[in-house]
Amino acid sequence: MKETEIMVICAHEEILKTIVRLINNHPEMNATGVSTLEQAVTVLKSAYFDLVLLGSGLSPEEEDEFSETVKHMRKKIPVVHHYGGGSGLLFTEIYEALGRK
Repeated sequence: MKETEIMVICAHEEILKTIVRLINNHPEMNATGVSTLEQAVTVLKSAYFDLVLLGSGLSPEEEDEFSETVKHMRKKIPVVHHYGGGSGLLFTEIYEALGRK
């Protein structure tokens, strides 16, 4: 089974590490973490992702800017906003965005 590739963008390093670890502990998922929008755009240009997860630390303007960038580059990648709430909520948000249960 193909792994679900997820890019995680979070400006808070410790939170980013935690989210990436949680996702990578799931056997069907692989997370790539970045901490800036510049890194995110560079990585998005060079790799395929099924989903982008926006974590904390970005301004609303930065989130909107990145969402627009994703639409222009890869129109079908869902962008999910995740601001905490535990691993149960994290995986619920991921599955919901991917249309899975």
